[in-house]
Amino acid sequence: MGSFTHILAGFSLGFRHRHELRRLLDTTQPNSSILELDPEELISSGFAALALDFDGVLAGHGALVPLPEAVAWMKRCEALFGGERIFILSNKPTDARRQWFAENFPAMRFISGVRKKPYPDGLYKTGELAVVPLSSIMMVDDRLLTGCLAALVAGATPCYIRRPYVSFHHRPVAELFFWLLRAVERVLVRII
Repeated sequence: MGSFTHILAGFSLGFRHRHELRRLLDTTQPNSSILELDPEELISSGFAALALDFDGVLAGHGALVPLPEAVAWMKRCEALFGGERIFILSNKPTDARRQWFAENFPAMRFISGVRKKPYPDGLYKTGELAVVPLSSIMMVDDRLLTGCLAALVAGATPCYIRRPYVSFHHRPVAELFFWLLRAVERVLVRII
């Protein structure tokens, strides 16, 4: 029943925010990956905190650690934002991932104990912990109807990653499933 309720919430919230979601697809500045997000420009644009999805944004689906290029990008962000204002907001916050971040980015925190995206609870908690207004938080996600939608509902700014990191070699079934899910989301957003 929980999964059904979660999916139903996604469709209901998605319908309410369909125009904003469509604008994300139609934007003239597509973000293929986090590497196209310049931390200096984010700071100068008024962002005070980042909420990052893991799967697709920092590594392929189900990976235990971020890709080396994502690590280098996070180090740049940490130098500007401070690690205490960068959060991992993943629907799959595994113990292995938490341990890796504790060892490599100890100031960055996982948001847990809240309802999963698309519910905005994780972003509300991000704002409280970072002590910043929700409007100054950027949520970086590769899914329209989870992280991007949660950002819209919360009043944060969504950053839609159009070409997420994938590893068909390591997890072909899971990656194919999420590739299809992302495609279905884009179609739904365009037709509703």
